[in-house]
Amino acid sequence: MTRLDIQLQTNSASISPASDSNIEPIHRLVVLVPNADLDYAAATRRVWELAGEWGAHILFIGLCNDTLEESSLRRHLVTMTAMVQDGRASAEAKIETGSNWVAVAKRNYQMGDLIVCFEEQHAGLQQKPLTQILQSNLNIPVYLLAGLYSQKPKLAWFANVIAWSGFIGIILGFSVLQVRIIQLPSDWFQNVALILSIIPEYWLILAWNNRFE
Repeated sequence: MTRLDIQLQTNSASISPASDSNIEPIHRLVVLVPNADLDYAAATRRVWELAGEWGAHILFIGLCNDTLEESSLRRHLVTMTAMVQDGRASAEAKIETGSNWVAVAKRNYQMGDLIVCFEEQHAGLQQKPLTQILQSNLNIPVYLLAGLYSQKPKLAWFANVIAWSGFIGIILGFSVLQVRIIQLPSDWFQNVALILSIIPEYWLILAWNNRFE
């Protein structure tokens, strides 16, 4: 079983929230949700347990740069929000645009909030742990959850290599075919052949993409 390592971290120390009476009351959990290899079901369960322990509202926040990524992330956030909606906890979700988690945390943080992030989350050009970056830049409490990333996607890089190799192969193959078509006598047959070559190229790219979604 995957071990969960949970800590409430401040700029000065790492302490257990359940055992320290000097911690300010927590009114809201601001959960920074990555669109990555997170075990979303297990992560949602842990956040739900924390919210029930403190009687806190939950705000799930996702961060993305493009429309395709936003679609995937939105599905995760909607599912996570639905999973925790009960008598013990309430939740909402939002998506921010960009790549700066520090700016997102700063923009959404309010007094009585607790930022929740995951030990495996990294950010910045140097890919430092997100919790380290947040605590280096903001004077706010951060609750760290560990062991919630899926172990299977470690080979995702290999799948990406295969996917991109397939795309490049399809495009190069049809480019060679289309160059040969252009070398034919310039008449209606050349134009028709070019148009007909685009149809299977588009279909193959779409089919290959569907295999890796």
